[in-house]
Amino acid sequence: MKSFVETVFSDKFLTGDAYRSAELAAGVFSKFFPSLSFYARLLAGPVLWLSARAANGRCDAAAWVHASVWVTELMESLGCPIEVQGMDAIAAEPGPCLFVANHMSTLETFMLPGIIRPRRPMTFVVKKSLTTMPFFGAIMRSRDPVVVNRLNPREDLTAVLEGGVERLNKGVSLVIFPQSTRSRLFDARQFNSIGVKLARRAGAPIVPLALKTDAWGQGRKIKEYGKINPRLPVRYRFAAPVRVEGQGKTEHAAICDYIERTLAAWQTEDGVNN
Repeated sequence: MKSFVETVFSDKFLTGDAYRSAELAAGVFSKFFPSLSFYARLLAGPVLWLSARAANGRCDAAAWVHASVWVTELMESLGCPIEVQGMDAIAAEPGPCLFVANHMSTLETFMLPGIIRPRRPMTFVVKKSLTTMPFFGAIMRSRDPVVVNRLNPREDLTAVLEGGVERLNKGVSLVIFPQSTRSRLFDARQFNSIGVKLARRAGAPIVPLALKTDAWGQGRKIKEYGKINPRLPVRYRFAAPVRVEGQGKTEHAAICDYIERTLAAWQTEDGVNN
């Protein structure tokens, strides 16, 4: 008999257009040592559990969602509030789409499957190093991502256009982060148009996504292991799907403007120096 996670998606984010954490209270250890508490439970919990399944060919979509929601709940257990808006846009189009987002931390890679996958099939465009990491690499490889090397922009563009069209033609939506690197600050000059180019070639709509996940900071030596600051709310906001017309310059500029304005509003609300 199949286990629960192999047959049923977690419904944590199946809450209509929006999700907001209930009232949160961290335990004493998590309150005073949030980073230690989070990483110890992350590695011994969802990462170990899902990587073991991936090694045995059992990292199916429902298990991926289960582990993603598990990570969300670890953040909430630290007292970190999470808010997701605009989720109706995820399934607004009948066919596959592109989710084009800014890239702030490792957290969105963990959390987005739990938000998007219960509504539609999806995978990521990822750099090759994420597919070779211990534990996490096996998980990512099992999800059939589009892989780029980040060494040759021309080769990366070809990989995204060809691999992206292939996934979209199979009904699988893609999450793409067009920034050159993860950053707390958004710079439209570093936000390339690869998502718009893929959408134009595939004839697929784009769902713009602004996210603020700096509660998971970047480490100095290993970016994936930065300081956890649960005082900073985690926020996601999906916008209505857009279709690319012509060369896509207008749509690209509008996506950048949407992300920039949304982040500015959040940073004013949450404080940029916390």
